[in-house]
Amino acid sequence: MRLYHERARSRSPGCGVASATGASQGLAARQEDHLTQTETGRRLTTPRAGAYILRAGIFACAVMMAPAAFAATQIVGAGSTFDFPFFSKAFYAYTGKHPEVTVNYQSIGSGGGIQQFTAKTVDFGASDVPMDAKELTRAKDPVLQIPIALGGEGIAYNLPGIGKGMHLTPDVVADIYLGKIAKWNDPAIARLNPGMKLPDTAITVVHRSDGSGTTYIFTDYLSRVSAEWKTKVGTGKDVQWPAPSSIGGKGNEGVAGLVKQTPGSIGYVELAYLLENSIPYAQLLNKAGKYLYPTIDTVAAAAATKPNVSSTDFSIVDASCAECYPISGYSWVMLYQKPKDAARGKLVKTIMTWLATEAQPIAKTVDYVPLPANVQKQALQVLGEMQ
Repeated sequence: MRLYHERARSRSPGCGVASATGASQGLAARQEDHLTQTETGRRLTTPRAGAYILRAGIFACAVMMAPAAFAATQIVGAGSTFDFPFFSKAFYAYTGKHPEVTVNYQSIGSGGGIQQFTAKTVDFGASDVPMDAKELTRAKDPVLQIPIALGGEGIAYNLPGIGKGMHLTPDVVADIYLGKIAKWNDPAIARLNPGMKLPDTAITVVHRSDGSGTTYIFTDYLSRVSAEWKTKVGTGKDVQWPAPSSIGGKGNEGVAGLVKQTPGSIGYVELAYLLENSIPYAQLLNKAGKYLYPTIDTVAAAAATKPNVSSTDFSIVDASCAECYPISGYSWVMLYQKPKDAARGKLVKTIMTWLATEAQPIAKTVDYVPLPANVQKQALQVLGEMQ
């Protein structure tokens, strides 16, 4: 990971963050640790990032040069790394249609996005869990929250010689993260995978080191399936990880990178990052007793069990249906109901209306699930309150 950061910092000014202007420069100055992660066309993290960029049709230089060449306005957002692959391609498409506008999205994690949104240094925030009552109070001004993306988290692992498809159950995943299962050839794992030559290798538990909505979804799932986890650890964007072997990575890209680089590791990673980094991931037993991969169809099935979602009632983990993938969730955009700059606020509302509706087919091209029609309608109703 350090090698990538050093390479990123050595880019020419014309293609790097230093070329950003206006609001994005101010934000970048306050986020020194994220200077290599701010372009709308940023990588997923590993050398395979080039494949992602080509696939998405996004080139960092083109995106960062666009404001200087065409745009009168640059909108700035920050938050969820879960959202980044979808946002990058969607915002690039928006600028293609509206070259007078660019969106510079800072992929710094849900916790960081909420902090920057609360500090009013960005036009919008993004998080895989809506802001709670305490966070809304700290924002001081009325906040609107809309569902914007839908995806699944896979259980990734790195076991040389063992590919995709290991069977895992909810109790085994919980016990691994609790530190109660510490070896890959533990009988609890071996029983689920007869014929698989599991090594006598210590399990390295990888988690997010930053405040993360992806972590919220994962720990929400663990709290649903394990009473011990719920009591000892609980649900949150940032928790105390009990397994002695735990190590942390920043962002979905950080966890994906650590799992890929660390034999014997396991981690929870958003599906798009797993696919682009070619990391093996498990089939997870769902509530109906069926082993499933996270896919567009299995995540959509989980979402279908909860037709009405809101910023106070949104969880779809451990859903009850035969084809439901159990670690699925929505991501959210936060907006101020009455932005201080009315003209800028009107533009943000226009972009978010497009993102929640017309842009949704783009989600499928980067391994996300387009928002269901009823959820799009709910998002539009909330956006209608923006002044």
